[in-house]
Amino acid sequence: MTETGELTYRRIHQASPELLFDCMTTPEHLTHFWGPTGTTTPVDNITIDLRPGGVFETTMVNDADGSTYTMRAVYAEVVRPDRLVWVEADVEGGMRTTITFVDLHDGRTEVVTHQTNVPAPYLSAEAQAGFVTSLDRCDAYVAALTAEHAHQPE
Repeated sequence: MTETGELTYRRIHQASPELLFDCMTTPEHLTHFWGPTGTTTPVDNITIDLRPGGVFETTMVNDADGSTYTMRAVYAEVVRPDRLVWVEADVEGGMRTTITFVDLHDGRTEVVTHQTNVPAPYLSAEAQAGFVTSLDRCDAYVAALTAEHAHQPE
């Protein structure tokens, strides 16, 4: 058994918990930010069966060399718009990701990503830096979505 650990990432978005939950659970949204900078995840490479026991699968493509990386998970909890939990059984010990959407009641939502059973390679500074670029991409995407929405006539 290799060493595992846990990671927590926090971001505050100028968006509703509902919008952020939908961004994390809809292929048409995820395709815009899933994966670190230098990768793309085509919408056809995303499978979501949004229910406990349902499949969550993504295949990222490396922009430089075309190599792919598939993440396979099963949803453990789906509580819109508050909480999303999935387990990656392929990762030794079953890495568990819990995303909590906390309404700050001022138009902002704090998104807390907590991972447990994280294998050593994912704990490296390089791996964490890559994950943060994915969060940055999500930030930019959500900001663009909310800006676009703000400029639409009612």
